[in-house]
Amino acid sequence: MKLIIAIIKPHKLETVRESLSQLDITGMTVSEVKGYGRQRGQSEIYRGAEYAVSFVPKLKLEIAVQEPSVEATIENIKTAAGTGEIGDGKIFVLDLDQAVRIRTGETNNNAL
Repeated sequence: MKLIIAIIKPHKLETVRESLSQLDITGMTVSEVKGYGRQRGQSEIYRGAEYAVSFVPKLKLEIAVQEPSVEATIENIKTAAGTGEIGDGKIFVLDLDQAVRIRTGETNNNAL
């Protein structure tokens, strides 16, 4: 099992969700986060005054998948979340040692 963590632009969430539902990925956790990468924030104009926004709003998706689905999941996220512009985000893949469904006690792949 793997845990896929994707940092994406907020307006791309619905597109990514629809794309992943075509792969029968039934669950994900979404968190609102702020951060910056190579763009080091951005400049905004509010009421005629320019100010720097050091941390850009993003969404963090956490998706647990079985091994055979990892590459397809990554490709779907890249395609759905990509705009070709700086700040599209990143995808991280971590090993997931164990998963337990609290309600039933099912473990690992059965819990996903």
